[in-house]
Amino acid sequence: MMDTQNEGGGGDHSWGCLRNLVRRKHIDSSNGKAETHHHQQLAKALTFPHLIAIGVGSTIGAGVYILVGTVAREHSGPALAFSFLIAGISAALSAFCYAELSSRFPSAGSAYHYSYICIGEGVAWLIGWALILEYTIGGSTVARGISPNLALIFGGEDCLPTVLARHQIPGLDIVVDPCAAVLVFIVTGLLCLGVKESTFVQGIVTTANVFVMLFVIITGTYLCFKTGWTGYKLPSGYFPYGVNGMLTGSATVFFAYIGFDSVASMAEEVKSPQRDLPLGIGLSLLLCCLLYMMVSIVIVGLVPYYAMDPDTPISSAFASHGLQWAAYLITLGAVMALCSALIGSILPQPRILMAMARDGLLPSFFSDVNQRTQVPVKGTITTGFCAAILAFFMDVSQLAGMVSVGTLVAFTMVAVSVLILRYVPPDEVPLPSSLQERICSLPFQCYEENLSSHVGTSISSSKQPLLCKTDASVVEKQEAQGGWVLNKETRRKFAGWSIMLTCIGNFLLSYAASSLRFPGILRYSLCGIGGCLLLVGLIILSCVDQDDARHNFGHSGGFICPFVPLLPIVCILINMYLLVNLGAGTWARVSVWLFIGVLVYLFYGRRHSSLVDAVYVSTSHVGEIRRNSEHSLA
Repeated sequence: MMDTQNEGGGGDHSWGCLRNLVRRKHIDSSNGKAETHHHQQLAKALTFPHLIAIGVGSTIGAGVYILVGTVAREHSGPALAFSFLIAGISAALSAFCYAELSSRFPSAGSAYHYSYICIGEGVAWLIGWALILEYTIGGSTVARGISPNLALIFGGEDCLPTVLARHQIPGLDIVVDPCAAVLVFIVTGLLCLGVKESTFVQGIVTTANVFVMLFVIITGTYLCFKTGWTGYKLPSGYFPYGVNGMLTGSATVFFAYIGFDSVASMAEEVKSPQRDLPLGIGLSLLLCCLLYMMVSIVIVGLVPYYAMDPDTPISSAFASHGLQWAAYLITLGAVMALCSALIGSILPQPRILMAMARDGLLPSFFSDVNQRTQVPVKGTITTGFCAAILAFFMDVSQLAGMVSVGTLVAFTMVAVSVLILRYVPPDEVPLPSSLQERICSLPFQCYEENLSSHVGTSISSSKQPLLCKTDASVVEKQEAQGGWVLNKETRRKFAGWSIMLTCIGNFLLSYAASSLRFPGILRYSLCGIGGCLLLVGLIILSCVDQDDARHNFGHSGGFICPFVPLLPIVCILINMYLLVNLGAGTWARVSVWLFIGVLVYLFYGRRHSSLVDAVYVSTSHVGEIRRNSEHSLA
């Protein structure tokens, strides 16, 4: 089908602007890459070990050296390992969704890229804009945390060289951190050398951190057996704060698993993406979960949960058993973890910027790839400069919640994208307007139809022919679903509305469950409405068939997410619940950033999008159009 957009007239123009938000880019099924203008490709240099280094290095930061004390004292008690297990299972739901989409669409951009293909340009822009904020603030926060730990290795805060030590600007409530800025510049320079070189260094640093954690596990286990696991022999029992406390602890430690999505952002640089990307995402998450659980089991066994130091739980636990020297080794592990996390925070952002620039939503400056190193050097330098400035001047720890917003929104949209891909994959795809004459000349069965506004074109005619609109009777299909007879169009409508119902139901359920200040009757009413919408959507999606077109959309034969639609829907529910509980202050700050993003899109991205002049055709005829075009060029 070829469709066009009427740009004339105020009402039509306004409707066309709204339709721009849902225009979607195309994936060429033969190679799985997004259709973009001619651009340089990134180096195909990464293998499975590199992805493990990126996933583990980006996930295991210094949080594990601090979180175990805080969560055990305030929420979980001796059941800390169960909190990490439940959080790991919750993160695995998103990992399954990432694994399928990354193997189907192995290109730079991660959640932004998948949202643009499956949902639309408006949502994709907001995801990309939120990810830019996430990686910038995340990198700055990590960099600010390195210098205090580095100072401890050298004997204290006053032992760092003056040029690297923190200083307060006279007359201002600003503490500058030169060490953090220098570290960001060093990492930026490393990333500009090449993805294989930077990943190799990250692998070395991550390996050192893992060995420190293994030391904690092995030595701590020996001490626990020697002392009789005193931390578990308490009158308060295994769940001193109840099961609810343990679940609250799971929600807290969930953010310790954020980072595996960095693997998906490197998809374009992987040699065998269909095999290595799902393995890299899954095994890195599994390894992190095992390490977290074993460390928590040992530390809780060494010291009663109520006696843990909330700032240095691991080193103080060893010190209480006479191993003062172990504190230095553990601090070194924290520094290694932070350095690896810093690399993992800065590494994906240039790829996000590059993907958005390729699609025309950002200036082409960010899409330039260095011919020698085959990395987006300009985007990397820009990212590093912004992160260094923030790390130098600001204590961005109070902004850390904004990092979680970007991640959780991305996780939610990836799960929604899996549902759309399975049930309502796009039936129209954009092609360059230069192919319009060839499209119209093809011998398809055509008929005249009045124009219905559609996205991605700028052809002014209001009575263009729609090519190859399929007769519903041809695709009518008997489905054994309670005696229903659903043709393709009806099934897609049922599925589309059901996906929307599940999303609305998830939001109402999450919001009502978290709004303790609401009157009881209002909370229960919202929970009931949300639960009913969720249940109805789940039942309908479970009854109708998945779309056959999903097999030919992007790469086929890669990882397939199991338990669809249940798994993505549960994933959406968990992520929405965590989003609602981030707090009003965090959402207020994020809203300012998103509002700036809306303005940038309206005044630049919408007008420069690569889909502005696209012509939409039926997916069933894309292959024939391409073959005809290639034959004409030949």
